[in-house]
Amino acid sequence: MIEDDLRAAFVRHEPMTPSTGPLRAAIDRLAATRRRRRQRFQAAGVTLALLAALGVGVPQLRPERPAEDSLPSVQPADSQSGALNVLLVGVDGFGEKPPYRLADSILLVHIPADRSRPYLISLPRDLEVSIPARGTDKLSSAFFTGATEPQPDLDAGYDLTRRVVADLTGVRVDAGAVLTFTGLRRITDAVDGVEVCLPNEVRSWHSRRVFPAGCQRLDGAASVDLLRQRRYLPDGAFDRDRNTQRYAAGLIRRAVAQDVLSNPVRLTALLSAAGKDLTVDDDGVPLTKLLRVLPELKSVDPVGLSLPVGPLTDNVQRVRLDPKQGPAFLAALGEDRLAQWVAQHPEQVNAVR
Repeated sequence: MIEDDLRAAFVRHEPMTPSTGPLRAAIDRLAATRRRRRQRFQAAGVTLALLAALGVGVPQLRPERPAEDSLPSVQPADSQSGALNVLLVGVDGFGEKPPYRLADSILLVHIPADRSRPYLISLPRDLEVSIPARGTDKLSSAFFTGATEPQPDLDAGYDLTRRVVADLTGVRVDAGAVLTFTGLRRITDAVDGVEVCLPNEVRSWHSRRVFPAGCQRLDGAASVDLLRQRRYLPDGAFDRDRNTQRYAAGLIRRAVAQDVLSNPVRLTALLSAAGKDLTVDDDGVPLTKLLRVLPELKSVDPVGLSLPVGPLTDNVQRVRLDPKQGPAFLAALGEDRLAQWVAQHPEQVNAVR
């Protein structure tokens, strides 16, 4: 009798139960978004990371981002031209104690529409910028602010850095990657070392290692040691940015010599070394689409550039965009005419070999 009464009660109230369809759909959408934004170490993602690090470009990765992750409303001049911009962020200390520090290396890889050659543009870590929820601070602080404690997050640190870089440059960031120095060390060892060509001797403030002037092959530990150096360098962090470009150029040559860029299996196997020390922003683009751009490049030999800035300010150790050359450089970047800008300012090119 009680069982019959309960069954009848359930039947009477069943029409009053709200549909689970909208809730299930919302959960599915949220899960899909998190998968896209936090996708780590899959074929497309790891390929993007190396292509970004090497400066060899990627195809169109996403038409627009969701509204809640909006970029500046100004439509960049290169959005319809076929030019691509890939942001690479190098982070020292992530996963260690302290669990993370600032973004030490911030590199914007510009691939022109004519696919002539990539441009590696170093953005100074000490550049004064506006950071949402933080105010005016150094560019390197954007990653720290986005990653947040008590659970540091590479993805969130990248997202805020990307927004700040897009606002600063006025161009859309089509894709990007974050690589910790631990991951960089593993990738370097996986290719049996990278040749780096230095114009002057570099002495390590951390290990007392001496890197002589000239070309030398560095293993993973030595590469990380070099890329951390700025205290003994004449131009400090600016020289470190130039050495980052030289490392990237050496990694290009090594990858080409080992036929990594044209072999998806080798490429994926190489980047498996990075593991959790790599995160990418690729929206799940298939590997085949990422590799499709490689034959379009006339040269994989990059041009090294630095964002024109003024000297360090006296009291806060920050730099600001050069009032004359800075806007002209950003206009050339946004209008996809860096080749002309380089021809007019050859003194601004950083030697990468």
